[in-house]
Amino acid sequence: MSTYSGTPGKTTIAVDVLLTVARLTTLGVAGVTRMGHGSANRVKGFIRKHNVDEGVEIEVQDDIVYADLFVVLDKDANVRQVGSTIQQEVSRAILDIVGMQVGWINVHVEDIDYTSGD
Repeated sequence: MSTYSGTPGKTTIAVDVLLTVARLTTLGVAGVTRMGHGSANRVKGFIRKHNVDEGVEIEVQDDIVYADLFVVLDKDANVRQVGSTIQQEVSRAILDIVGMQVGWINVHVEDIDYTSGD
């Protein structure tokens, strides 16, 4: 008698799951007050087909995730440090939660929030 160690079938991850993981992880980073509104879809007046949701743009090619995150930071935040932390945390979350490799995480700081904390 032989035993089968594998499980038949495959698992498919909806892009909405990636969008949610990236957005919630980004919002959890200290110094981020909210997601921005911008998107690379508006760059140079042409439209690209991507998956976009609330300041997050995700593209998946060959099971590798590429993300652009648009954020608004607190006035007291160190922009470089917060950007680096966002990249690390989102990359880790996608790998740990979804099990997919990350190609890049681009962080676009759209604005500084001077109203937070006042």
